[in-house]
Amino acid sequence: MTVAINLVVSVLVIIVLQLLGMLIFSWMTPFKDMEELKKGNVAVGLALGGKFLATAIVLGVAAYTNTSILFMAMWFAIGYVCLVAAYWLFELVTPGFHIADMLQKGNVAVATLLCMVFIGTAFAVSSLIV
Repeated sequence: MTVAINLVVSVLVIIVLQLLGMLIFSWMTPFKDMEELKKGNVAVGLALGGKFLATAIVLGVAAYTNTSILFMAMWFAIGYVCLVAAYWLFELVTPGFHIADMLQKGNVAVATLLCMVFIGTAFAVSSLIV
């Protein structure tokens, strides 16, 4: 019975952390992600999908390597900060344009690269989680 309770609690915490991570990412953009998706903006969809997958990778590894929910959440927070830092570093190394502007205009090339930046950062950071 304890195993089942631990599993349910862990799954609920994972869902809450994933949603919290996506909420924070949505605050980082000057536009409303869901409104852009409703308009059919593929670029925003790619960027949002990359963010979701990246947070899921970090969260999955944090959950797999830690038996404590507290440590899982702590490692997720550390990994998440790294994902946010990757976004801002990407913004810094692309001085010719602003990422959010390109996404809102539907620039799929920028969105694809950003998606891969998120996923690559998630894999790299996840290798450090113990």
